[in-house]
Amino acid sequence: MTIDLERKLVDVIGDRTAKVIASEFGYKTVGDFLHHYPRRYVKRGELTNIAELREGEEATVLAKVHSVKSRRMQNRKSTIVEVIIEDNQRNKMSLTFFNQAWREREMRVGRQGLFAGKIGTFKGQRQLAHPDLEWLPGDSDVEDAIEAFADKHLAIYPATSKFPSWKIAKALEIIIDSLDEIVDYLPEQIKANAGYPDLLTAFKEVHRPSDIKLAELARQRLTFDEAYLLQLTLLQRKQELGKVHTVARIAKSDGVLSQFDKQLPFELTPGQREVSTQIFDDLKSEHPMHRLLQGEVGSGKTIVALRAALNVIDAGAQVALLAPTEVLAQQHHRTILKQLGALATKGQLGAPDESIAIALLTGSLSASEKKEIQARCKDGQVDLVIGTHALLSEAVNFSDLGLVIVDEQHRFGVEQRDALRAKAKTPPHLLVMTATPIPRTVAITVFGDLDISTLTELPLGRAPIATHLVNVLTKPAFLERAWQRIREEVAAGHQAYVVAPRISPESAEDADIDFLFGTESKDLNSVTELAPKLSSGQLKGLKIALLHGKLPPEEKEATMQAFSNRQIDILVSTSVIEVGVDVPNATVMVIMDADRFGISQLHQLRGRVGRGEAPGLCLLVTSVAEDSPAYERLNAVASTLDGFELARIDLEQRREGDVLGIAQSGNRSHLKLLRVLRDEEIINKARSAAESTLANGISPALQIELDKLIKEQEVEYLDKG
Repeated sequence: MTIDLERKLVDVIGDRTAKVIASEFGYKTVGDFLHHYPRRYVKRGELTNIAELREGEEATVLAKVHSVKSRRMQNRKSTIVEVIIEDNQRNKMSLTFFNQAWREREMRVGRQGLFAGKIGTFKGQRQLAHPDLEWLPGDSDVEDAIEAFADKHLAIYPATSKFPSWKIAKALEIIIDSLDEIVDYLPEQIKANAGYPDLLTAFKEVHRPSDIKLAELARQRLTFDEAYLLQLTLLQRKQELGKVHTVARIAKSDGVLSQFDKQLPFELTPGQREVSTQIFDDLKSEHPMHRLLQGEVGSGKTIVALRAALNVIDAGAQVALLAPTEVLAQQHHRTILKQLGALATKGQLGAPDESIAIALLTGSLSASEKKEIQARCKDGQVDLVIGTHALLSEAVNFSDLGLVIVDEQHRFGVEQRDALRAKAKTPPHLLVMTATPIPRTVAITVFGDLDISTLTELPLGRAPIATHLVNVLTKPAFLERAWQRIREEVAAGHQAYVVAPRISPESAEDADIDFLFGTESKDLNSVTELAPKLSSGQLKGLKIALLHGKLPPEEKEATMQAFSNRQIDILVSTSVIEVGVDVPNATVMVIMDADRFGISQLHQLRGRVGRGEAPGLCLLVTSVAEDSPAYERLNAVASTLDGFELARIDLEQRREGDVLGIAQSGNRSHLKLLRVLRDEEIINKARSAAESTLANGISPALQIELDKLIKEQEVEYLDKG
């Protein structure tokens, strides 16, 4: 009998168990639950005695709960559960759980289980933070369970206290035993070429492996399925977009764009010219452009986007630029007004014949200001509107919207992008920008429905940035030299950034966090403490201002404007300056507690200096040990200015979430196994297979699977952050 994977769980495993699974994981169908894959497999022969454990290794131990206690952290808002476990040799180690008070109830003294994770140490004691665990059944069944365990691989699942791993395995056992035959949507030729098992066999082997090699082959098949369905979805989307017709935007030869190019104080790079040509060719088409523009920090994406906007305006249409934050929207507005000069004074006395009107629309504007801009957009008086989510308001309409530019694409959802595009009378062209360098495999996985243009060169005349580590743990005097370097740069007529990881002091909880993750306790620098400290100490006499995300919008704007106008020597800030801030006169940046920032974040921050002709200097201040992973991360940043290489390293360390903006908080996410760097070969094969399938025709079974994927909106993670 063929089993429908859309069959309700309650029909197979009973109402009580199905309700718990739905409550804990969100799964309601057989197919949903079968895609809840094991984290790993263990067998008794792989169990390790606690005495033999080494820091940094992945290990699984069989032990009993010896003691358990829970305590409030110093900030009183969080809890830590501390557990001592003991193996059969009476060796002990600790387990720690952060903000999981319910763990205290399940950690009964004497309870036996398998505990797995990466071994850390804290004050000389072995420790596991947030381990995977598998409780063994009651005392009477322990020996039988271990005996059975010795002869087979045991699947360890992502679990909860209410539904632990062994219960998941038991429920899946019932489901697998009920499966006789299921529809396999993957084309036979693809399976034959790759040597993949059929879908039923893949599910059986991944959950109940008869052999570890067969389990691995099953995982490969299921990982390929995720990549294949994703690529097919993107290619179908791209194919459908290719059927849409729009108005070709052909600019006049003597318009604003021509005047703008004549007044540019620098030469465009060959890369900027090449990408601009690609975009202009797209705009001439009667099919809407859908292009991703990615570039190295400081590669000049804004100029390319502005030239595209001027091209469309010269063709008689309007342009909307959507930015994720007010700081970035305001920065774009300032930068574009400055670059255009008199060309942005349309409607003003003395404006040249060839000029345009630009407006800024953000949430912080008054109701009357918003209404005025909305009215001007509707009747076509505004040529280019720059804004935040306020642009998505139903009150915003256009006379003829020809181009939508989305900056920092990963921070917006598909629905937000489409909401803006829907305001056009005819489908507008779309240009998506990202300042996060994306390796090719990531790009084709995430942006497979877009044409991709990449800028790798720095603009001509742009000075390089030197990056150095300042390790105050081994060389504390170097920090004083860092402050001297700032003084030297200011004395030479330049400006500086000082970046801290926190807005205000929160050192009270550091010790607890460090205990949890096995790091050494220390106080972290904060903006509100650092700014006055520097003003009265090492940088006394210099004009210092602070900037962070919790300041009122008007205060942030005034501060950035003053810094841009050279009224401020040093800006003490959080990472709010990471994207979009462009002050060519800023030449040095000191990043305090640099180990608390990610690789890509450090690279973005560093890109705020060296944006003019003077060389840039970035100093990464840290107090971590030189043999620690954090120090290795900082060394990677210091060793190269190649953002694409750093993005790859970052992805390898942190997986895809932060870089791609993947919001996989829901339990129905399509991607369970696929990892874009690890599975580069699989992704490339899936892309080729998807292109072939699309050319040869999609079977009804496969189309059902694709429709289900789209219907459930399981691919919207692509654009969300």
